[in-house]
Amino acid sequence: MPAIERASYVGAYKGVTDLLTKYLWPEWALAITRVCARAGITPNQVTALGSVLCIVATVAFWYGWFWTGLATGLFFMVLDTVDGKLARCTITSSKLGNAWDHGVDLVHPPFWWWAWAAGCAPYGRPLEDGVFWAVIGTMLFGYVAQRLIEGAFIVRFGMHIHVWERFDSWFRLITARRNPNMVILFAGLLVTRPDWGIVGVAAWTAISLVVHLVRLVQAMVRKARGEVLVSWLA
Repeated sequence: MPAIERASYVGAYKGVTDLLTKYLWPEWALAITRVCARAGITPNQVTALGSVLCIVATVAFWYGWFWTGLATGLFFMVLDTVDGKLARCTITSSKLGNAWDHGVDLVHPPFWWWAWAAGCAPYGRPLEDGVFWAVIGTMLFGYVAQRLIEGAFIVRFGMHIHVWERFDSWFRLITARRNPNMVILFAGLLVTRPDWGIVGVAAWTAISLVVHLVRLVQAMVRKARGEVLVSWLA
């Protein structure tokens, strides 16, 4: 039975994702998924708990309680993996659950970054006003622009940008999405400089945006030359 459960779980796991989801917590998520399945806990109930934890983490960041926020956020991020895997493994996917899960994933990251930047003041490492707004603007613009680029790539080429070539799948491990950004914030907090962490997230967001934009332009040029673009995983 454990072998069958593991095979079902692995089969529901994304091959192209960030480094934390791929390498750090698959076993944690498997254990929680197994417990939930045996206890009759539904994917939507997991998503609901995760949504509450997501809000708690946001409030903690805002008040400069960064370690509390990170711990809460970590649990939420693991549950964010669990709900989808539980739905697939138990064949209990629903339109509501899918929309709820992806909606939370899409909306919350900018609020986390804003709350972290604001929380630097009560923590004792406030950002100067100019730096604060430059960080917020860079992160918001970069986040939205990267999502738009990903959507444009899917519409134009019929596949996700992160599965085009091997480089793109590798870059997905570290690109400026929530989980890799949390690693940057954690590193900054380790040296008691959460302000450095959020500035690092803004810088990495800008760099990631440039990489995605370059890849989109390269794909468009190659298609214009008559090349048929296919995923290296196909």
